[in-house]
Amino acid sequence: MKSRARVLSVLVAVAGLVLMLAASPALAAKGGKGGQGAKGGQGGSSLQSCTVQSYAYDSGGQPGAGFPNDPLFARQWGLQQIHAPQAWARGVLGAGTTIAVVDTGVDLSHPDLQANLVAGTDIAAGKTDCPPGPQDENGHGTHVAGIAAAVTNNGIGVAGTAPDARIMPVRVLDASGSGSSDDVAAGIIYAADHGADVINLSLGELPVVSQIAPLNEGISNAIEHAWAQGSLVVAAAGNETFPLCDSPAFEHHAVCVGATDSRGLPTFYSNFPNNQDLVGVRAPGGVGSVFCEDDEDVWSTMWPGSDFECPGGIAGYETLAGTSMATPYVSGVAALLAGQGLTNQQIVDRLEATSSNHGAYDPVYGYGIVDADAATQ
Repeated sequence: MKSRARVLSVLVAVAGLVLMLAASPALAAKGGKGGQGAKGGQGGSSLQSCTVQSYAYDSGGQPGAGFPNDPLFARQWGLQQIHAPQAWARGVLGAGTTIAVVDTGVDLSHPDLQANLVAGTDIAAGKTDCPPGPQDENGHGTHVAGIAAAVTNNGIGVAGTAPDARIMPVRVLDASGSGSSDDVAAGIIYAADHGADVINLSLGELPVVSQIAPLNEGISNAIEHAWAQGSLVVAAAGNETFPLCDSPAFEHHAVCVGATDSRGLPTFYSNFPNNQDLVGVRAPGGVGSVFCEDDEDVWSTMWPGSDFECPGGIAGYETLAGTSMATPYVSGVAALLAGQGLTNQQIVDRLEATSSNHGAYDPVYGYGIVDADAATQ
């Protein structure tokens, strides 16, 4: 049975509420800030005419004295929560690996991403596409990419979880954060067929619809194809405070990621990381603050043309919250493991054994908060 293509759209997590910004049923990018206006809205830009604009990027401050010297590193509590610096100190940096960010695209000109980018594709091309190619026109994908693998120790901005990994931008969502389930499936297949070790899906279907297998057959088949190709799909649990993961995270051979706050507690918005295979973990996602550049949320790179970018803030960087933000931390850890030569099944086994529950599974935390240091030893 062929599944019917459905609309995918941005879902934003804010303290006290969850906002769906497009018609349902929908798959949604699992992160952001709320409300219409300067901080939130659809995260995109006006597409009445295609005028490609250049942007200035801030450095984020003076370089730090140690490693890494990225100015915003001290505010990236998520990297400390997953013990990434301890893994880096042993030379585990994800060299030789590729993380596909299947999302709204990536800011191809961002100075904290550009050196780590490899060729990608724009599957959403032709659907209000300005400019052509996998250039982010929303901001969400750029934020996700920076968490996973921003250029690190370059004296600007933020550090990435897997500093030496490469980022493959696969654009499947348009400037409003919307796209089709068929495009997402095609993006997964493209990434797997073009050598991605890890495929990050910071997007998802609505609850209940996610658990109806025939409606998600296309994406499920794409994930199975990726697994057979040796890729690992890491996907967001969802932001509806639901006891099960949204699809694609609900599907077989996907790792489902729920979110924690800076204290390591489950966030109010995060779905529980329970999927069909009971392969779920947690990672830093932030509290869902309504404020700009709030350190309780997750710092990362941002396309300066995005509505997520706050006027007067650090241009090219912003804090967001959601299971969207938690997912690339896990993708980054998976890339560190892939760089050590582990297969997709071995990576799953290592995540299960070394996350904070030490091999035990519970329905609230899954196998627990991922631990880059423990996983890579």
